[in-house]
Amino acid sequence: MDRSQKAESVASLNATFAEAGVVVVTRNLGMTVAQSTALRIKVRDSGAAYKVAKNRLAKLALKDTNYESLGDLLIGPTALATSADPIAAAKAVVEFAKTNDRIEILGGAMGATVLNAEGIKALASMPSLDELRGTIIGLVQAPATKIAQLTTAPAAKLARVFGAYAKAA
Repeated sequence: MDRSQKAESVASLNATFAEAGVVVVTRNLGMTVAQSTALRIKVRDSGAAYKVAKNRLAKLALKDTNYESLGDLLIGPTALATSADPIAAAKAVVEFAKTNDRIEILGGAMGATVLNAEGIKALASMPSLDELRGTIIGLVQAPATKIAQLTTAPAAKLARVFGAYAKAA
């Protein structure tokens, strides 16, 4: 990699860190190509990104971002999972780590808040942004549904009474 490619890589990583809602740092412990591909697909499907970067370049890219404190975790064969959604990257990596012992979660950060491995696992257990939106929509729609049922109930009762009188007559 020549100097201009390194500068482009640092700029790209810096832009990624500037937009990220969460960064998860993992250590790869001899994953096969198939395992690595499966992890990348899982992360991409969740709306996040997974990148292996040279630690030295990643540390340069971390400067002047909220994630500058993650530089201490970048030792050895590491990779970075990022997402704008604060839950997506953590959830995808933790779910993959449950089924594969070749990846270790070192920690991460959500904005300026640094998280250890347990913090990332706790973050992953939270509902995603889409799940929360669905819950809120359900809560908002429930009163409207109840009101609709209440307004139609008297008419339905009247129809049953008239039907009973019609049968009796």
